[in-house]
Amino acid sequence: QVQLVESGGGLVQAGGSLRLSCAASGRTFSTYGMGWFRQAPGKEREFVAGINWSGSRTSYADSVKGRFTISRDNAKNTVYLQMNSLKPADMAVYYCALDLNRYSIVTTTAGEYDYWGQGTQVTVSS
Repeated sequence: QVQLVESGGGLVQAGGSLRLSCAASGRTFSTYGMGWFRQAPGKEREFVAGINWSGSRTSYADSVKGRFTISRDNAKNTVYLQMNSLKPADMAVYYCALDLNRYSIVTTTAGEYDYWGQGTQVTVSS
């Protein structure tokens, strides 16, 4: 079993920044790919960013490229999402996810992730 716990969400003004964290436990974190997804009310869950086991490969949704940065610290079993220049359109519940099957490449498909956190709310005021 894997437990993923997100933190760092909150209320921020448009143009501001937040850093989300996702702490993992229960498995050898360093061998798995990780992803961040988000879901706004009335919308489907969408891929935001992903990172492979070593951090050598990352992938971003077009809507966040240049503003968000995903990183990981395998010694701390934690993956981060630094979010800058936030927009009201970024407002959603953000989830981290762990991919058991692909460690060197990043998948953008939610169904290919095996474990999910409970989510953290990000609210952006205009």
